[in-house]
Amino acid sequence: MNVVTPKRFTIDEYHRLIELEFLKESDRIELIRGELIQMVAKGTPHTFCTTRLCRQLDRLLGDRAVVRCQEPIILPSDSEPEPDVAITRGNETDYLPHHPYPEDIFLVIEISDSTLNYDQTTKLEIYAEAGISDYWIVNLNVRQVERYSQPYQNAQGEFNYLSKQISLPHQSVVIPQFEDVLLDLSRIFPTVVGG
Repeated sequence: MNVVTPKRFTIDEYHRLIELEFLKESDRIELIRGELIQMVAKGTPHTFCTTRLCRQLDRLLGDRAVVRCQEPIILPSDSEPEPDVAITRGNETDYLPHHPYPEDIFLVIEISDSTLNYDQTTKLEIYAEAGISDYWIVNLNVRQVERYSQPYQNAQGEFNYLSKQISLPHQSVVIPQFEDVLLDLSRIFPTVVGG
């Protein structure tokens, strides 16, 4: 009996596909658990929020961390996602030889509207499995930030976060690992038009 299985790629094979120009930047692909996943086109609220968030974080953190916007990170599960924001240690030149690894990452942020379910399940699991201590979802649908922390593995072998906190647009939140830095959430959410 023949069983059909998808071809899974290692990170090295994925990079080779890019080097050979089999995959191009315009393809908008990310590697998740060895599979090539087509990224969803981003609407204007998503783009607005990403731009605002990156600018705010850059201003707040200065040279204390690297704010990477929509750039790859490398995870041990044969995954190379491109989160909307990753705050990493060191400086930009540290990531010339390779993209950040989990131990380099303070915080990963996904901005979600149409991808909310995927970001709350698949992305959350791979970030928890990699031991990324803090993961936020900027939920544009209900205008709140879901802040996950304390990754763990349950008895069934599934990965998740022990803590989930909700923050609203009128609140300010502390940036993980930077207890003296407050992010004013009202500055990142798009203004609601007509209401």
